[in-house]
Amino acid sequence: MAFDADEEILQDFLVEAGEILEQLSEQLVDLERHPDDSNLLNAIFRGFHTVKGGAGFLQLDALVNCCHSAENVFDTLRNHKRQVTPELMDSVLQTLDNVNAMFEQVRNQEELTPAPDSLIATLDQFALPEGEGAAIASVAASAPADAPSLSESAEDHGDITDEEFEQLLDALDDDKARSAAPASGSGAGSAEPAPGNSADSGEITDDEFEALLDQLHGKGQFSGKAAEDAPSAGEAAEDDVITETSGSAADQTGSAGDDLISDDEFEALLDQLHGKGKSPAETAFTAEPAAQDKAPVPAAKPQPAIPAKAAEPAIAAVPARDSQPTAETTVRVDTRRLDDIMNMVGELVLVRNRLQRLGADSEDEHMHKAVSNLDVVTTDLQAAVMQTRMQPIKKVFGRFPRVVRDLARSLKKEINLVMHGEDTDLDKNLVEALADPLVHLVRNSVDHGVEAPDVREAAGKPRTGQVILSAEQEGDHILLSIEDDGAGMDPDVLRRKAVEKGLYDQDAADRLSATECYNLIFAAGFSTKEKISDVSGRGVGMDVVKTKIGQLNGQIQVDSKLGRGTSIRIKVPLTLAIMPTLMIMLGNQSFALPLVNVVEIFHLDLTKKNIVDGRECIVVRDKVFPIFHIKRWLVPGSGSEADPANGHVVIVAMGTKRVGFVVDQLVGQEEVVIKPLGKALQGTPGMAGATITGDGRIALIIDVPSLLQHYG
Repeated sequence: MAFDADEEILQDFLVEAGEILEQLSEQLVDLERHPDDSNLLNAIFRGFHTVKGGAGFLQLDALVNCCHSAENVFDTLRNHKRQVTPELMDSVLQTLDNVNAMFEQVRNQEELTPAPDSLIATLDQFALPEGEGAAIASVAASAPADAPSLSESAEDHGDITDEEFEQLLDALDDDKARSAAPASGSGAGSAEPAPGNSADSGEITDDEFEALLDQLHGKGQFSGKAAEDAPSAGEAAEDDVITETSGSAADQTGSAGDDLISDDEFEALLDQLHGKGKSPAETAFTAEPAAQDKAPVPAAKPQPAIPAKAAEPAIAAVPARDSQPTAETTVRVDTRRLDDIMNMVGELVLVRNRLQRLGADSEDEHMHKAVSNLDVVTTDLQAAVMQTRMQPIKKVFGRFPRVVRDLARSLKKEINLVMHGEDTDLDKNLVEALADPLVHLVRNSVDHGVEAPDVREAAGKPRTGQVILSAEQEGDHILLSIEDDGAGMDPDVLRRKAVEKGLYDQDAADRLSATECYNLIFAAGFSTKEKISDVSGRGVGMDVVKTKIGQLNGQIQVDSKLGRGTSIRIKVPLTLAIMPTLMIMLGNQSFALPLVNVVEIFHLDLTKKNIVDGRECIVVRDKVFPIFHIKRWLVPGSGSEADPANGHVVIVAMGTKRVGFVVDQLVGQEEVVIKPLGKALQGTPGMAGATITGDGRIALIIDVPSLLQHYG
């Protein structure tokens, strides 16, 4: 393994191979649905071949061997010598898993773990044309135990035995003997080869020479009418004029000038056949080298000058460049540098906010114009820098065809995954953070949602179920949805499970609405599965989804119709670097509520509140919301103050819940840059970070899920 290679070359390989492996995962799953797609087979073949080439340059032998075996399989498939089968795809997908594992080891500069020998042997069997695998297997089974395998003898440093070398020489001599034999009706010359023109002397045969001429001038182009008047082979040898000698002269057509080539062209042909600067005799295989050394070599006669018209070259030796090479349009940048630029833009946003506040207090017209221009430029710069951090969500979506395929195969279900909006862009940090929640949701749809083929058929549905994964941008948010056409959820079953798990008593469970019942699936330890399997049943996956989406300031909505399917929608911000917030005041302290969590704001007579289950609640448009006086939690010494008769209530949402926060004052909306808390405040419950407001004060940014989890 060559980790001491140039770091830039290694990084190039990691980037290029990483992209190829991502594509291969999608292409292999797509191949099962379109097994006869020649373009797809060729693309997969090229993918493994490219990764193998890069790995070979870095001397990553284990990776080379694995990719080489997979490449051989697809070479057989694309030549239509074998059909794609589920068993073959299982082995190839397992190979891709091994390649990905080794790729991660290369990234971490660890020793590579080779693919299992049994897997390589299976691939070698699939690389054989259909029907030959069994024959090879039977021969291998009857071979002695200590005999080396065919692949071992072929790949052991390329060495061959003396017997194999003799067989190669015999085969070469036979081929040359057949090539030297004159064809009937040809005008190649007499039966006896001229001195210096036989196969043993290293000269090229007529067929080889004609093939080279075809390669230089084009198929069938090097022939002409003048061949009828051309001298015989012996005269051509005497006069050193090269003519076309294969085929009957009467059958050839063309111009006289096409029959002759120049000295330079002839030298180029010899170089192409024997190597630069080498004569035919230097490169020829001979059975008796000692005898050849003793044989006299006739001196070459000087070639006469060829008329310019007859010696016009067919192609230029070095083509002229018409234009300068196209400049590269992309450049690779370390993500840490993008983060630094984003931080500087964030500081600029804070300065802009400060100037806007100062400009509002000034009556200078020029100041207003300058601040207004700065606002426009800063907003454009912020958008441009954010765009450099954006990645298509396809990076997450790309793994799901494989997830659905493997899970459906293990559960013996037939499922078709449909994806929309794969090119939707969002912040790279969000792309990475959304991977785990989406995997759990897709697995949940496959396992819990879509029924078995027989059950679907009995219900009048197609045997093949469908899972739809989509993404779209809505303002400064991303909307993700996972839908299936499965059995849906029964609220009564969910209520019964909640009582069995001890989450609610029977009376409380009966009061739950259908939407609240659907949200029970996100409760820790809640599962509708009767038996625990390696796929589901522990009630962990959906709890992970709720927690992670809450950390991203996102929201989740669940809708289901019994017998028709379930839809889960997620709403997350485009970026977490610069956050639009609602600035509020609690006493004399400023706080920022992420605007993505804010649902609505209203002024309320707090004397009309109700007590439900020992908790203060308000009723708004026939909906009950619990309310919290967060000033008691966040401002020291305010717990003994009497509750105000009137107050501002901010309804916030996190995950599937909605609650009301009572605040003293609403300042307005402001974009802020999240700064991490210092060591003294790090880990403070309910705090996501801090920022500087437009008036120069420090404001703490509220983490709504964490705040409610700790205090509520």
